[in-house]
Amino acid sequence: MIDVKQLQKDFETMAYDLKRKGVEQEILDNLKDIANEAKDKRQEMENVTAEQNKLSKEFGRYKKEGLDIAPLQDNINALKANKQALEDEVRVIEDRLTSIALGVPNLPDECVPDGADENENIVLEVIGEKPEFSFEPKEHWDLDNGWIDFERGVKLAKSRFSALKGEAARMERALINYMLDFNRERGFEEWCVPFMANSNTLQGTGQLPKFEDDLFKIEGEDLYLIPTAEVSLTNLYNDEILSSEELPLLLTSYTPCFRKEAGSAGRDTRGLIRQHQFDKVEMVAITKPEQSEEIFEKMVACASDLLTSLGLSHQKVQLCTGDLGFSAATTIDLEVWLPGQNKYREISSISNTREFQSRRAKIRYKDGKKNILTHTLNGSSLAVGRTLLAIMENYQNEDGTITTPDVLKKYM
Repeated sequence: MIDVKQLQKDFETMAYDLKRKGVEQEILDNLKDIANEAKDKRQEMENVTAEQNKLSKEFGRYKKEGLDIAPLQDNINALKANKQALEDEVRVIEDRLTSIALGVPNLPDECVPDGADENENIVLEVIGEKPEFSFEPKEHWDLDNGWIDFERGVKLAKSRFSALKGEAARMERALINYMLDFNRERGFEEWCVPFMANSNTLQGTGQLPKFEDDLFKIEGEDLYLIPTAEVSLTNLYNDEILSSEELPLLLTSYTPCFRKEAGSAGRDTRGLIRQHQFDKVEMVAITKPEQSEEIFEKMVACASDLLTSLGLSHQKVQLCTGDLGFSAATTIDLEVWLPGQNKYREISSISNTREFQSRRAKIRYKDGKKNILTHTLNGSSLAVGRTLLAIMENYQNEDGTITTPDVLKKYM
């Protein structure tokens, strides 16, 4: 969540940054009005408190000097009642302000380029060589090898579900194990977390309340299927105060992910690119503010090196403001080369959210006597289904068979 106190102190600067993120003027005007109302009402309450404290000091002198304390007591009681009424008003106004702020995205870092959408993202680096073929490479859904059964996936559930068979199922499992081992060797501690989360947990990382339509809700329960392990891993420390020595925390986990893909009608309806259920290995970091830049680079390098170890050409892309996620202050996407589609496609997204999620989830650390909000970071390492299809397209043979990357052979 954005810093509401900072919003009240320096509205114009924050409004400028929020406009870069695409927040509409009407929302900004509403935020400003309520922020000013809360600020004025709190000042009124503080003035009443100061007057009450002043009269309370006089009370002792009146008694000592034998003066009539009744009028003074009446004034003190009236101020006390007024203070209580003002406290209630401030609470209601600030609750309204918080409710609106929960739907406002994070501020973009200064380094994030302005842009309307993904077409204005900036390619930072291309890594690895694209494979060459003596035949026309096919898209993964056209490979005649029986690896993916789309029809039976739909029969079991609905559209955008699929079933993996034989070698594909084994390679999916191999990729999960390989990714977890790779991340663990880079210093990330492996966790096994629930695949469901309650509303407080999802609010902590920013999925609720704004993106409820994209979540699968468990009927009759305060539970949702998780859209990413970022939710579970980050909120392991929800409403906790960590010691300075514990940070940074580097975490990794495999989970299935569940997304309704609301608003994506007509996009990537074929193949494994955009499914309602998919496997992913996630990285999460919880750091001190001064550590987060270094850890961000470490996470980007980890995911990129993982792709390189699989022999997959990819590019690093800096997202512009128009393509930046709700919680992210800055994001680097990794896009893998898909020869069948003759284009790069997103396979990993690494984001630094600064203190945006920590403020929502109340994740702090103690520095001396002060409690300070941590920074949180997250990144795919990697989306397993997209990695599988990338291997299918990059390692395909003319007869439809798939060559196994060397690093996966011991897992197969």
